Amino acid sequence: MTEVATEAAPKSLTPLALKDAPALIEAVFPAQKVSFEAQRERKAGAGQTLTALGSYWKGRKPLILVRAIVLGSLLPQTGDAEADLDIFEKLMAFDDEGLARRALVQGSLKPKDIAARIELNDPWSYFNHNVKRDDSLFDNVAHWTFPFDSDEEGIKLRWRRDVTEEDKLFLYRKALATFVSYEEKALLCKRPEEVDQKWLYDSVWPAVNRHYARLGINAHSFPELMEQLGILRYGHRPCVGDTFAGGGSIPFEAARLGCDVYASDLNPVACMLTWGALNIIGASPERQVEIEQAQREVAEAVDCEITELGIEHDEQGNRAKAFLYCLETRCPETGWMIPMSPSWVISKGRNIIARLKPDHTNHRFDIEVLNGVSDAEMKVAEKGTVQDGDLVYELDGRTYRTPIKTLRGDYRLPDGTTGNRLRRWEKEDFKPRLGDIFQERLYAIQWITKESLNTSRQVTFFAAPAKDDLDREKKVDAIVAENLRCWQEQGLVPDMAIEPGDKTDEPIRTRGWTYWHHLFTPRNIITAVAVAQRIDKNSAIGFCDLLNFNAKLCRWTTSPKSSGKVGGRTGGASDNATDVFSNQALNTFYNYAHRSAYSLLESLNQPYRDRGQVTTSTEVNNHEAARPTSECELWITDPPYADAVNYHEITEFFIAWLRKDPPVPFNQWTWDSRRAFAIKGSGDDFRRGMVDAYKAMAEHMPDNGVQCVMFTHQDTGVWSDMVSIFWAAGLQVVAAWYIATETTSELKKGGYVQGTVILMLKKRPEGDRAGFKQRILPAVRAEVQRQIESMMHLNEEIKDKHGEPVFNDSDLQMAGYAAALKVLTAYTTIGGEDVTSFALRPRTKGEVTVVDEIVQQAAEAANSLLVPEGLSAETWSRLSGIQRFYLRMMDMETTGASKLDNYQNFAKAFRVQDYARVMGDMKANAARLKRVSEFTSRELTDSTEIGPTWLGHLIIGLQQLLAEVEPQAVIQQFQQDLPDFMEVRPLLIDMLRFMERKAPEATVREVAEVLGARLKNLRALGQ
Repeated sequence: MTEVATEAAPKSLTPLALKDAPALIEAVFPAQKVSFEAQRERKAGAGQTLTALGSYWKGRKPLILVRAIVLGSLLPQTGDAEADLDIFEKLMAFDDEGLARRALVQGSLKPKDIAARIELNDPWSYFNHNVKRDDSLFDNVAHWTFPFDSDEEGIKLRWRRDVTEEDKLFLYRKALATFVSYEEKALLCKRPEEVDQKWLYDSVWPAVNRHYARLGINAHSFPELMEQLGILRYGHRPCVGDTFAGGGSIPFEAARLGCDVYASDLNPVACMLTWGALNIIGASPERQVEIEQAQREVAEAVDCEITELGIEHDEQGNRAKAFLYCLETRCPETGWMIPMSPSWVISKGRNIIARLKPDHTNHRFDIEVLNGVSDAEMKVAEKGTVQDGDLVYELDGRTYRTPIKTLRGDYRLPDGTTGNRLRRWEKEDFKPRLGDIFQERLYAIQWITKESLNTSRQVTFFAAPAKDDLDREKKVDAIVAENLRCWQEQGLVPDMAIEPGDKTDEPIRTRGWTYWHHLFTPRNIITAVAVAQRIDKNSAIGFCDLLNFNAKLCRWTTSPKSSGKVGGRTGGASDNATDVFSNQALNTFYNYAHRSAYSLLESLNQPYRDRGQVTTSTEVNNHEAARPTSECELWITDPPYADAVNYHEITEFFIAWLRKDPPVPFNQWTWDSRRAFAIKGSGDDFRRGMVDAYKAMAEHMPDNGVQCVMFTHQDTGVWSDMVSIFWAAGLQVVAAWYIATETTSELKKGGYVQGTVILMLKKRPEGDRAGFKQRILPAVRAEVQRQIESMMHLNEEIKDKHGEPVFNDSDLQMAGYAAALKVLTAYTTIGGEDVTSFALRPRTKGEVTVVDEIVQQAAEAANSLLVPEGLSAETWSRLSGIQRFYLRMMDMETTGASKLDNYQNFAKAFRVQDYARVMGDMKANAARLKRVSEFTSRELTDSTEIGPTWLGHLIIGLQQLLAEVEPQAVIQQFQQDLPDFMEVRPLLIDMLRFMERKAPEATVREVAEVLGARLKNLRALGQ
């Protein structure tokens, strides 16, 4: 634990002056801007600050989100919500000045872009041009003003050398102001953490100090602001705690801001990553240089050892970059040994394939590597010998096909699970034995030429293994065979059995591997041992990252050069071995690859970015969430939930290598996954474990402390579980916000979530308070209405001044939930039942709890207030869920909304049975409704959800008008199909007026106007 002296507090500060003041995040929070920035951070890939420690931990929350929560929890409300929000956005660099500075560093706005967008009378005070003085076509150029299209005018612009930074910022502000939305502006900017922090916030501190002058705030950096806010609220610098630390993003960002931090996790790998975030990424630049130098020395020593062994160089001095392997098995029909691979394509960019060549003498296939083959040959090679779960190959003009489950000898066990006849590998095994069903075979090597080995542009080629290469493979096997037992005794190689589990069953079932070292080739083992002998606390983290690319579970991937087509892939051709945990599972492959030691050691040679130094007190502990050892003023947690990654299983992949001899200080931790103690995201045990954890955190925070919990917004069942847990832990909901963090990658579904609920909680006041559902529901509706109307009022004020509202409908709906839960969680008993008993009581399938009812009541109360612009409240109140959903989303689409989670959330809120039936596209970030013209007649029958509704009849009518049916005939059809036609005619007219303004298709807007006018002019039922 690092102890840091507390700075002297400014004399004008009054300790505990804000002791009972509500936090800003309880009232306002720019959720949409935070969502956008959080997604940008996620999409930065390797550019994210903490991925340098290990990309295998996918569940890190975006740092920008953590920053927003910490700031929002410590900043007070001043009674001026608009001004409070303005200061908050300045501190997040979301304001116009912050965006201008971020855009200037990014440099995406070129002089020609600025010229085309802004009005400027004296452009040549800022820019030079390439026009020669005697060019008659540009006689008047000295008097030109912006805007103009420089490409169209045939003139090139560049910044004048004497233009100051402030001059550039002036023009950047003007240019950014021409963009409509925050998203459009932010896309032209660096992310806030990528910009020099002192320069980015120089202009912010005077505004902050003025705004909070009455409190005595006088800050010129975030650590100073955190210190002073902590003194005002708690009497000292605040401590932020996280007992589900995971990859360390919450402790790291809190410490980087200037808070003390306490972090713990049951998993020692999570603790190590958190320690690395605080002590490596958060180290001073000087210390980072020392760490990088030490890691380079490890890499150089390992490289020398591998070179001396002579197992990665050929006779010409070329160095291996990657080794490609496949399984091989004996065909029961022919007795031949068949190489197994779903594809024999090696490189799509260079048209390189492997081709099987029959060896009739030895009843096996040689494997040739062919370079520069035709596209037709590439297409043939795409189909390998593993197809649709079968072994498929051709021999002497005949095709043989055998199910792989037959080769494995699959059979049904008495308990209904599947067993097989694969031999279970033993502790001394490191490769298949003769007679094993699956053998392993090296079939290609990627080489780096000797001449280009130490250059920035390496030249590589692929070749089938020659006799010398196979001799080197035998040498590798011999080294491992001779040393394995000794290495295992020393703790350099795992001797830990693979415990069966949801994810760990896969290697046992499909390969017969029963110990963790079975997942590694002999080459993998030699490289790992060479590194393990030299690791310390700084290189241990890099060692785990190396293991992630150094196993039989690494896929070989190849991609062609970019096509150049709009929307196509960008970049050059790529051939490489991916990481083990690309999708958070232990996947076994029929063909696999791993990088050579030369290539792997890059993970120990990477520089760390200077993204902010940690100078506060930090503590990292390895224990259960229910056993915190420090008091924290602010607990921020991202607990496991229903779809959480099974880190307690898959991190055993790393634990197995470190558990016997972890370096100091990691040796103080328990190097075991302790699966039995892990809180798993479902069922009664989950709720019980969570109540214990959050009750313990509540006991380790002051009465004015705050808790923030993040969880996925999947359905009301998750809401019911999570809220019941916090309720039973003695906590009361004070706010809720929704942050969209969508991804379109199927591969990442196991590690990424679509959206996150930010739930803010405080200790429930002392004393018993009994409640009854009949009394609570009216109070819920009143509180929801008060909260939403307050936010809508602020929205109008912000929109009038800045052109954009701060809250969208999802925010307002979430605020409705929070208002309802604030009322509910103030009680200690409901209908005579204690809240703890309620939370821990086993659930029956389909049970509707009081929390479910309250959340649904809140949704309905919120939805009744969120009337789409252009539709009357009377019409809205009479519409069914599917009609409300369609019209609400049509209204949202006019603002550019296209995130699938918006559609999902409102479908749940409106109780739509199957919203997909009215969707035209369901891409994560490009979702949209079906257009009126896209509905088929089958989708509008009475058997569908929308067909028998008033809106369904209108869609049919509009389609008929588009097909040039007379309006009178359409109205007559309405009269026949709608028994209450005259009564609902005003509603039909109102909906048509709405669609006339909101429908995305011009032709639909036109026919909606025609039909609405005809209905309006209808004077008698018989007409």
